[in-house]
Parts: sequence; structure tokens; C-alpha cells
Amino acid sequence: MTELRSIFTDEFVELLTKISKEGIENASKGFSGMLGKDLSVKSSSARLVKLLDISKMLGGPEDETVAIYLKTEGGIAGQMMLVMPFEKAMGLVDMIMGEPIGTTTSLGKMEKSALQELGNITGTYFLNYVSDNTGSSVRPTPPAVMVDMCAAIIDIVIATAGVENEEVLMLDADFVQGELSTEIQFWVIPDPKTILAYGAK
Repeated sequence: MTELRSIFTDEFVELLTKISKEGIENASKGFSGMLGKDLSVKSSSARLVKLLDISKMLGGPEDETVAIYLKTEGGIAGQMMLVMPFEKAMGLVDMIMGEPIGTTTSLGKMEKSALQELGNITGTYFLNYVSDNTGSSVRPTPPAVMVDMCAAIIDIVIATAGVENEEVLMLDADFVQGELSTEIQFWVIPDPKTILAYGAK
């Protein structure tokens, strides 16, 4: 396990938060054109949260949760996830597909494809901003949609990142279409070696 607490100074956290918030705001620019919908993203807050505390924020470790998962490759390694309770994911699918809220009740192939496209757009536009502001070439992997208990999804993150008590940079984001909105969480989980390298600069 890598201890990163000494790297997360107030100044460094502020830098990470600024890049992440402006990155997801940049992602919103791609929604309208690429999805053909008047869909935007608004970031309401950003903070560091312990991985093991996340399940409590989503309702509980056994609550059914939907996550759109991407890894980052290139000069900045890490993971990104759009995470939300199952019911909110159904509403998000309805917003994307232009259906009345409450229409979607399960995630079939078409519904997962819509969420994957949303994840792809978010990841690409977010990382484009990060790349432009760090000088590092970085790209997302194809997104995967996971539906599982919250604890199981967190276990995947821990196993992939090789951390247990590290901090996740979490953004609470509102996806808005007209008068409709659904709040989800956007996790940015940098690779420990990447954080150590940038924190030392």
C-alpha cells in the first residue's frame, strides 16, 4: 500500500480539484453535439474521500449501484468512474434517450450502450482538458458499465489501484436536461505513482 497523505497538501488538493472540476465542465461541451440532446453537466462540489467510506455515501455497501468505469492510459495513469444508485441510473438513461423519467426499469444492451457512450464522452473531454493543462498525453480506455452492490464495485477499484485507505477525488455532478436533473458522483482515482510524481514537482 502506498501512503499518499503527505502528498495531498492543501495546495496540491486545490490543483487536483481545479483540474477535475474544469475537466468535467469541459466534458459537458460534448454532450449536446455528440448526443444530440440539450444535456449539460454542472459540478457542485469536489472533495477527497476515503475509498472505504464511499459505500456509506451511496446508501450502503449492499445497495445496488451502477458505475461507468474507465481507465486512463498514457502519461497519467488512473481510473475514473461515474457512480450512482440504480434508480438514478435509470433516470439518467431516460434523459439521454429522451424518454419520460420512469420509463427505464432495467439495463439491457441498448441502455448500457447509452451509458457507455456517456462515459466515453465524459472521459474523452475530461482527459483532453487534463492533457492540455499538464502537457501529458492521456487517453481513456473503452468504458464498461457495472451493476453490482456498492461494496463489490469498490473492491474492484481497490484491487485495480492497489490501495485500501487512499483518498479518492470525488466530484458531485448534476446532469441537467431542461428542468430535469440527476445527481451522480464522478470519481477520479489517480495511480499512486502518478500522484507521487506530480506531487513532487
